[in-house]
Amino acid sequence: MTTKTEFQIEKAAPVFKVLGDKTRLTMMKLMENQTCCVCEFVEIFQMSQPSISQHLRKLKNAELIEEERKGQWVFYSLNRESEWYGLMKSILEQLPSQDEKLIELEKSGTRITCC
Repeated sequence: MTTKTEFQIEKAAPVFKVLGDKTRLTMMKLMENQTCCVCEFVEIFQMSQPSISQHLRKLKNAELIEEERKGQWVFYSLNRESEWYGLMKSILEQLPSQDEKLIELEKSGTRITCC
């Protein structure tokens, strides 16, 4: 018989696994205060669009992020309604800002190139 505590740990373990990836954790930090498009992540991480989409799918399946369609483009942000938001927020507060990555995109003129 599984206790409530064991159940909660079993439920939390996959969330930590998803967040255990450096790219996904950085993506989460980038989305902490703004929405981001796949094309921005492609530029920032210098990865293919399918690879970025896989990372985003894992975050979405864990209910850590949500998406919003604007025309043909999809923008991602933290899911503030997630049962994991409090945990996620406390983890992200411990990480250094990643805003310089978005500032570099703006300087190079590649921020939100898809729009």
